Amino acid sequence: MTWLRRFTQIGLWFGGALVLLAAVLIGIDVILRKFFAASIGGADELAGYALAIGTAWSLGAALVDRAHIRIDSLYVRFPMRLRLVLDIVGVLALLGFFGLVAWHGWGVVEQSWVSGSRSQSALETPTVIPQLIWILGLISFVIVGVVLLGHALALAARSELNGMARLISTRSAEEEVEDEIRDLKQRQSSERST
Repeated sequence: MTWLRRFTQIGLWFGGALVLLAAVLIGIDVILRKFFAASIGGADELAGYALAIGTAWSLGAALVDRAHIRIDSLYVRFPMRLRLVLDIVGVLALLGFFGLVAWHGWGVVEQSWVSGSRSQSALETPTVIPQLIWILGLISFVIVGVVLLGHALALAARSELNGMARLISTRSAEEEVEDEIRDLKQRQSSERST
């Protein structure tokens, strides 16, 4: 599973970098408009592409890190086996939804390719380029989810319920605190070494 985490982290960094670049581009465009009555032209279009692509490529890391938001008011009161069944249903529903989005998104990419579609902005971007990068992010998310679910089911078959919970369940408050303490110790040790 280390390779899966590494792959999703690369997607997360890629997505984050795109969103950061979009924010910088929009900031520059705002400054140009305010003080120089000029514009980059297409900054909003590029920011839209960056947001869609960045989100798609970051979804896998959120799934692996169990960072997706869940409402767990009642969930924490259920027995572990019921929680795990609900977790499997939740992951299946998530994968089913994004599988459909990816399936229909691929049709959009295909149509853009066949028709040679371009954006209606001054950039006249061939829409197939950002759409293809976006759809690859969604497909990678679905693949990551299937691998994660398969691993969770393998753990369930071996009755390793705690391992399964650490893989797909909502993070407990104790896990959140442990992670924060570990991160704090890592930051402190890196500050001491510099």
